[in-house]
Amino acid sequence: MVSKLFLLASQFFLPIVALDGPTVSLDYGTFLGAVDGNLTKFLGIPFASPTGRFELPQPPVQLHGLQNATVFGPACPPQAISPNPILSFGYPSSVSEACLFLDVYMPSTAQPSSKLPVLFWIYGGGFEAGSSADLDVRPTVERSMFLGEPVIIVVTNYRLTLGFLAGKEVSDAGVTNLGFRDQIFALQWAKKYISSFGGDPEKIVVGGQSAGAISTTLLLLSNKQNSGSLFRGAFMMSGSSWPAPTVADGQPYYDQLVVANNCTAATDTLDCLKRVPFDKFAATFNKTADFFSYRSLSLVWRPRVDGDVLVRNPPLSVALGEFAKIPILSGDCDDEGTLFAFSSTNITTDPEFSDYVQSNFLPGGTPAEVAQIAALYPQDPVVGSPFGTGKENALTPEFKRIAAFMGDFFFQSLRRLFLQHAYETQNTWSWLSKRGKSTPNAGATHGSDLGIFFPANISSMPDTVAVDSLINFLNTLDPNMSAAPKALRSRSNTTGVFWPKWQTASSEGSMSLLTLSDPGVVNVTADDFRAREIDFLTNLHLEGVTAIGL
Repeated sequence: MVSKLFLLASQFFLPIVALDGPTVSLDYGTFLGAVDGNLTKFLGIPFASPTGRFELPQPPVQLHGLQNATVFGPACPPQAISPNPILSFGYPSSVSEACLFLDVYMPSTAQPSSKLPVLFWIYGGGFEAGSSADLDVRPTVERSMFLGEPVIIVVTNYRLTLGFLAGKEVSDAGVTNLGFRDQIFALQWAKKYISSFGGDPEKIVVGGQSAGAISTTLLLLSNKQNSGSLFRGAFMMSGSSWPAPTVADGQPYYDQLVVANNCTAATDTLDCLKRVPFDKFAATFNKTADFFSYRSLSLVWRPRVDGDVLVRNPPLSVALGEFAKIPILSGDCDDEGTLFAFSSTNITTDPEFSDYVQSNFLPGGTPAEVAQIAALYPQDPVVGSPFGTGKENALTPEFKRIAAFMGDFFFQSLRRLFLQHAYETQNTWSWLSKRGKSTPNAGATHGSDLGIFFPANISSMPDTVAVDSLINFLNTLDPNMSAAPKALRSRSNTTGVFWPKWQTASSEGSMSLLTLSDPGVVNVTADDFRAREIDFLTNLHLEGVTAIGL
């Protein structure tokens, strides 16, 4: 139960000073949080015991004395990320392989009897970078309180590069997709303990951005661990059912680390890798390709089909309807691919474009299929991304072409594929963000909508449609429906725009997307742009040629 506490804390857990703050008692420990305005936050709560390298997450150990939950726990070790002119990933100030911590943000008035809806947030970073401290979710919680629809937000760490080692040895040890298993473990923690913070375990919505959105979609898919039983809704920002190679396809990268760490002569190479000092081991995995390197979104470290938490290639699971039948919000930015095209500016000719597509993204594709992509995504900058900017932003002869292809290949096609199969069995809504078009070369790029749903300063926003719709969804599973008392409903700034379900028919056709444009325009548009191009890419995903040998 959350209560006020004034005490002299143990020197082993907190400085020996007088403390006055909120506490929460769980069956494995008591935690001291902090009041932040009208919020209470508990940071760095362990949801698992300290886990050894390449080991499964285990229940948290019994903790004695008052535990300090006023600072973030250490981040999971990230991979070194190549420079990018738009976005940089700094190395976290505190990093540890014992990193399975999460944070809880809640109204200070919340009590165990409050039964508030919960957003369980999974951060992005390409499965190679990121931590629970990356996104400030406090303004969104504050907005929910202002609207009379208070929510709790839980943000979890999960293992990154080290959590996605693959290969026969990893499979035989039963430690595949550890980063994904961490997420499931943290969701199970939320299901068990969130009521102690005032949350309702039956009202959890899982969500994330980029790798977090991909993870969210994978959590929806039928598997042998949870099959969507831990949450009642899903919220995906810029990520869907990405193609997943098999664990066996990751063998070359495993072998690469074995050689780099002088483990080739070991009888048990996985055990040898476990024993390599972290600094030395980090130096070897930092040499592998990252998402801002030339290889771009053809990720080395990623979820892979293991027959357990990921039973088959995700696009195929979607086509088979093997996913949780719950309400979803799913959307993308208009120029998803620009952020990831800066690393390929040495590609300047049509043959080089085709070779790049074949070698990086279509290993199982035929020459005819690659030729069709080249035809569908021509060199003409007028039809490239950033879309709608004419001949501007043509950083190189192929830049806008590569950006257009990657945005559709990795984001728009997979979002649309999921919606095409989900809208008939559950409530689905989708959005498109065109805000930020004036950003040189990037436009409305990947991640540019984070500030729309999780604003740093509500008062400076042109509108609050996105954040208010999310808060509605967390409360009622409908972005249009407020759960607030009638007297407070006028506080929601929806600009009078009703957000129809995806594929809602109208006299003008399929008007499906809530579209947010500069400088604060909100309307509903049809999700039929680049239909021929996206349909072709979708078929490639369904054929499985996009997940072979990556």
